[in-house]
Amino acid sequence: MSNQNTGSAPYVLPPLPYADNALDPVISANTLGFHYGKHHKTYVDNLNKLVAGTDLADMSLEEIITSTAGKADKAGIFNNAAQVWNHTFYWNSLSPKGGGEPPASLKQKIETAFGSVEVCKKELATAATTQFGSGWAWLVNDGDRLQVIKTGNADLPLTKGMKPLLTIDVWEHAYYLDYQNRRPDYVNAVLDKLINWGFAADNDK
Repeated sequence: MSNQNTGSAPYVLPPLPYADNALDPVISANTLGFHYGKHHKTYVDNLNKLVAGTDLADMSLEEIITSTAGKADKAGIFNNAAQVWNHTFYWNSLSPKGGGEPPASLKQKIETAFGSVEVCKKELATAATTQFGSGWAWLVNDGDRLQVIKTGNADLPLTKGMKPLLTIDVWEHAYYLDYQNRRPDYVNAVLDKLINWGFAADNDK
């Protein structure tokens, strides 16, 4: 998920991996339109403005994130770069044909780490529903062992030396048009019907 250099605007809004109505009824086309077309696009636009004319403009998103993390004077750049990365990762963490069982190689690692796929899903749901305010729940590979973590606002596993496998967005704009304040309903529906275990398995290679 590196930058795609297009001259004056080095970072572009990547296309969704499916149609905007493909995740209905769990995530409506209305929610996806606002989330992707407004929020995600704004992070891309803001990042391009913030890095224009600087050395950062030639870096990948990952390089910007790691080089600005924890630096107060670079917080705006970090937040927008991380949110561009997070959202692109989130769209790929979902699939119209998601849910079900993980591929065999990932399932074995999940069972080793959590005991069962169901326990892993429960830990993801707990992380997503107990994240106070805005943030993300992640399945990560930490030193070749899987675990579930949560991060606030724009933060992400890359700043902690962990490899993300999939994520669930729990900023309110991810679900409020469809679920209002019922975050657990959104999270459980995503885990049961949309979560892209194949993407997670690919990231674990």
